Amino acid sequence: MATARTRGEATFASQLASASLYKRNQGRVVRQVTAAALAVIVLLGCWTMSNTILSEYGRSIRVGIPTALGAIGLWVVYRFVNYPRFADFLISVEAEMDKVSWADRTYLVRATGVVLATMVVLGGYLWLCDMFWLWFFNLIHFLDLESMRPE
Repeated sequence: MATARTRGEATFASQLASASLYKRNQGRVVRQVTAAALAVIVLLGCWTMSNTILSEYGRSIRVGIPTALGAIGLWVVYRFVNYPRFADFLISVEAEMDKVSWADRTYLVRATGVVLATMVVLGGYLWLCDMFWLWFFNLIHFLDLESMRPE
């Protein structure tokens, strides 16, 4: 079996230094949404790091390190969606999504209503079951909730 190097395919590490776009007009929507989702993950990770791990350090470290890692992460995301193997996959995903016959809006609204109503009914049923078992266990003194209260 031929390896990536013998086929002339570049590795992801070698693609990191390139700024070129791969098949820029194909699979644009899926690639942009994927890049946006990955960018949000990177930025939320940097924000979380700034507010948790680095919260005890000075402002320059608390802001500088997440900013640098965020910039590097965003560059990796940009290169990732332009990496030929992954970009070809995303292009084929968009092509397949174009072939799908999507439901019309009225059906979608009805189906969503059914799902939401079912969830509310099941949630209410579970609440009733919980209340029944709480009452029953208190009745037979299996649960002594009074002794668990802080004084």
